[in-house]
Amino acid sequence: MSVTIAPDVTEQVAEVARAARVAARELALLTRAEKDAALLTLADALDAGAQQVVSANEEDLQRGQDQGLPGNLLDRLALDEDRVRAVADALRQVAGLPDPVGEVVRGSTLANGLQIRQVRVPMGVVGMIYEARPNVTVDAAGLGLKSGNAVILRGGSAAASTNAALVSVLRDALEERGINPDAINLLAEGGRDAARALMTARGLVDLVIPRGGASLIQTVVTESTVPVIETGVGNCHVYVDASAGTEMATAIVTNSKTHRTSVCNAAESLLVHREAAQRVLPPIMRELAAAGVTVHGDEQMQRYAEAAGAAYQPVTDEDDDTEFLSLDISARVVDDLDAALAHIQEHSSGHTEAIVTDDRAAARRFTTEIDAAAVLVNASTRFTDGGEFGFGAEIGISTQKLHARGPMALPELTTTKWVVEGDGQVR
Repeated sequence: MSVTIAPDVTEQVAEVARAARVAARELALLTRAEKDAALLTLADALDAGAQQVVSANEEDLQRGQDQGLPGNLLDRLALDEDRVRAVADALRQVAGLPDPVGEVVRGSTLANGLQIRQVRVPMGVVGMIYEARPNVTVDAAGLGLKSGNAVILRGGSAAASTNAALVSVLRDALEERGINPDAINLLAEGGRDAARALMTARGLVDLVIPRGGASLIQTVVTESTVPVIETGVGNCHVYVDASAGTEMATAIVTNSKTHRTSVCNAAESLLVHREAAQRVLPPIMRELAAAGVTVHGDEQMQRYAEAAGAAYQPVTDEDDDTEFLSLDISARVVDDLDAALAHIQEHSSGHTEAIVTDDRAAARRFTTEIDAAAVLVNASTRFTDGGEFGFGAEIGISTQKLHARGPMALPELTTTKWVVEGDGQVR
């Protein structure tokens, strides 16, 4: 079914995209030193403008509270001065990373003397469509600049004031460095039509990346005529194997679920091997109860949850597929590793899956058989993150298999071209 977009919005977005293409060509000429210096200027500008950003964020938070925005979304939306400093520091980390542009992926000299090499080059213009995550505004701008891409940002209306303040600070800082400010663009008006116009600006926009809930991502994937890298929801599992150490299992499950519930790498499902249940579940349930977690469990989980004082609800098939983004977790006791693998393969969103085990053979099977962007052994699911992986920041976590998978940072924002040099060879 075709969707009608207001013509004035289509033209507005096209005008922004044309300006971004000009900026992208200029960015492609910058040296690494020039881009790194610009990133440091952006970071300093955010530090200096932190109060301006926080004040704008308070407007968004108040509006969200008045509109009944859920607590997990308010947490994603919130920026205090510490969080502003954190996103500024992420820009400094990006500045310290190698520049992917110009990297030779492969190359050779042919028998006829032709020298060929495949090199990384910027995508060009990258559109970001995302929800109430203002840190994405800064991460996308910084990663785009470092990788030589102009970005067009379409954030959710819940973060409208915050995004406007952030982009204002960033564009002013670019001008201070003598860089075209259209390298960072914000679609602040036009509502959903602006997002649809961005998705269908084929020929002006080279790539669209959605970041948000399942509904947003599915809409972009199905309606976009611009190529899309699909970021996915995080129905992440922690499987506690028979041999798992009690203390380690308790720490990993608790951290994966409760460290920050509103993010896609938080654990939403717990599976425990039957032989480990009596040993590991009492302390796990005590920690989950202390954190206020509601356990959506099977009958075997019920007695452990209730004995620990944890809130309990019978688990449903829908729970097995739910990304709660809250203090809720689905939980089941499984007969063995095979049952755990089968359950995860049926219900996984392909984001992050973790096993806790002292059995190296079980770990090898888990990492080999699980089809997900990230598979962790004896570590919290919360580590699936561009910053934690040493990328400085991330523009999203891809759950697809083409071009990019897992946390996406600088290399994933590039494509390649072949450069062929000869001395007059003809075919």
